[in-house]
Amino acid sequence: MKGNNIILIGMPGCGKSTVGVLLAKTLLKGFCDTDLLIQEREGTELYKIIAEKGTDAFAAIENDVVSTVNADNCVIATGGSVIFGKEAMENLKSLGTVVYIKLPLAEIERRVKNIKTRGIVMEPGQSLAGIYEQRTPLYEKYADITVPCKRAPLEKTVERIVKAIEGYGCTEHIN
Repeated sequence: MKGNNIILIGMPGCGKSTVGVLLAKTLLKGFCDTDLLIQEREGTELYKIIAEKGTDAFAAIENDVVSTVNADNCVIATGGSVIFGKEAMENLKSLGTVVYIKLPLAEIERRVKNIKTRGIVMEPGQSLAGIYEQRTPLYEKYADITVPCKRAPLEKTVERIVKAIEGYGCTEHIN
């Protein structure tokens, strides 16, 4: 039996953290951001962890932190690279319903301006387009629900997610 949490996955810039807070308020749930848990454990910003320890070490840290998340009745916003952690994704899938916030590449590129300080796991020379191409199949693999969003206002995105959850038969997620 799955837990009663809503887990948000998707590309950097798709709005997981921002939408997550609004969704939690709408559904009367708690809110958890796994990027903040990583920063808290490591004592520094994501981009510094990546710069100082490398992408492989960051991926291991993210997998370790997220694989031990234990939440009840929460919206959980994840980092865009969480889908690379097998144990992390197994844990998240057991905690609740995984919602992929899907945006077109052009919208991601429009939104993500601070690529160097955002803490995005990417190989040297890799572009946002390359990341998008690499990650999209994994987001689709792990998602219970995919919610396509374009240039919708935040409230509209929250509304779409709530409708998708209701349509998925997750009424236990809605208080």
